[in-house]
Amino acid sequence: MKLQKPDPLLAPTRLLDFDAEPIAKLIQDRNWPSMTTFERIGAIYDFVRNEIAFGYNRADDIAASQVLADGFGQCNTKGTLLMALLRGVGIRCRLHGFTIHKGLQRGVVPELIYPLAPQEILHSWVEIDFEGAWVNLEGFILDEVFLNVLQASFPSSNSLCGYGAGTDCLSAPPVTWDGQDTYIQRTGIVQDFGVFDTPDSFYAAHEQSFGWLKGVLYRHIIRHWMNARVRALRIGRLQVDARVTHSHSKTPDAA
Repeated sequence: MKLQKPDPLLAPTRLLDFDAEPIAKLIQDRNWPSMTTFERIGAIYDFVRNEIAFGYNRADDIAASQVLADGFGQCNTKGTLLMALLRGVGIRCRLHGFTIHKGLQRGVVPELIYPLAPQEILHSWVEIDFEGAWVNLEGFILDEVFLNVLQASFPSSNSLCGYGAGTDCLSAPPVTWDGQDTYIQRTGIVQDFGVFDTPDSFYAAHEQSFGWLKGVLYRHIIRHWMNARVRALRIGRLQVDARVTHSHSKTPDAA
């Protein structure tokens, strides 16, 4: 009898370590496997969106279990955790890689060091196999509290490219799981690198071009500064710069 090959879009990897004890326990404790497919995706999506706060980890290529331990993440790291959890409950998924314009991070990156940031920043979203079609998930990046702050801070502008958002519908962005695509940084996209079975293969082919010194400064100083600004914005201790309303719109076609 011919053995069936394992599905590569359901397999664990070094980064998608859903077999690690903390992730396996989370899946069991939340009882996600007992839900319908739609509910399973929605519960995991909401967990990553809102229980893993928007913030900056030490690197893009860290394991899902480390993102869970950090309790915060950005597009790439939250995406890794989302993929690991989805695969852990039998949802086929893959990664779509991009770069985004650095303007999308304006306001989070302090103005003093903004000129030093790379022009393009590595970005990704997650694609899931749902009801026979590939659905794009990107709206999980900003937690609801942080997104509400941006909506309240820019009430007269639907177009925003800054503070971690890239959208032309800020007042009602498509970020809620309803079986359709979700987006929150899509209008900031510059380059499209295509799809990858795993984040491991994406980061093996593409890495953020900081340079050695900037990389050290980012890991040890700059990201902590950025995280402090995000926390201050979230609780109202830092006001947004109302000039950051311009949208860098080169929007890719949906997959």
